[in-house]
Amino acid sequence: MADGERREAMAGLAKGLAILECFGAGTAQLTLAEAARRAGLSRPAARRCLLTLLELGYVAQDGRHFTPQPRMLRLGYAFLSATPLPRLAQPVLEAVQAATGEAVSLAILDGAETVFVARAAPQRMVSVGPGVGSRLPAWCSATGRVLLSGLPAEAAAARLQGIEFRALTLRTAVAPAAVLARIEEARQSGFALCDEELELGLLSAAVPVRDLSGAVVAAMAVSTAPSRRSLAELGRDLLPLVLEGAARLSARL
Repeated sequence: MADGERREAMAGLAKGLAILECFGAGTAQLTLAEAARRAGLSRPAARRCLLTLLELGYVAQDGRHFTPQPRMLRLGYAFLSATPLPRLAQPVLEAVQAATGEAVSLAILDGAETVFVARAAPQRMVSVGPGVGSRLPAWCSATGRVLLSGLPAEAAAARLQGIEFRALTLRTAVAPAAVLARIEEARQSGFALCDEELELGLLSAAVPVRDLSGAVVAAMAVSTAPSRRSLAELGRDLLPLVLEGAARLSARL
């Protein structure tokens, strides 16, 4: 393939991936105009990408709207099956879940978001906390603060450059100084708490998981509801169990 063709092919792939990444939490469907705007593409380019994804089975079309299809899961499962972290973490998460009685998850950092790669949840009708594959903004989540705290302060601030700190609940801290202060607090204390900042009715605590070199590679979190435990009880009763679990997983790495 000639250099010009290679550049064209790579550009086409990049545009298609940009369209795929437009779908996510809170974005179950997109029009052509919305996809073009979110991906930063022209309407003709977005249309070509969507029609290709439609032909390949990654999206479906219903009138003006395009929606993701189960085939898209192959992309995420390819990562989960290729990396040993979720496999090593699962028995530890299940042990911590049994000890706490609450949902326990593992997340990694992807840009300015956290991606959940493993989870152990109790058998109850309504379970709180994000599922595998879910994404959360790093700046206002317990897992995100822990993961950002594993970076040098300058690098953590760079990850958040250009991010809109928008209040998700009345408890969300949105002042840039407050956001950075909470990340620094996680760096100093070795854990982070989230008190209904992401969603009303959701409390969470997260701690770092480190590799052999001491680098933070993931965050282990426990989630509960204020109807079952207060934030003080979360920190007193559950946080030590999550810290023990993270230490066990770190030893496996």
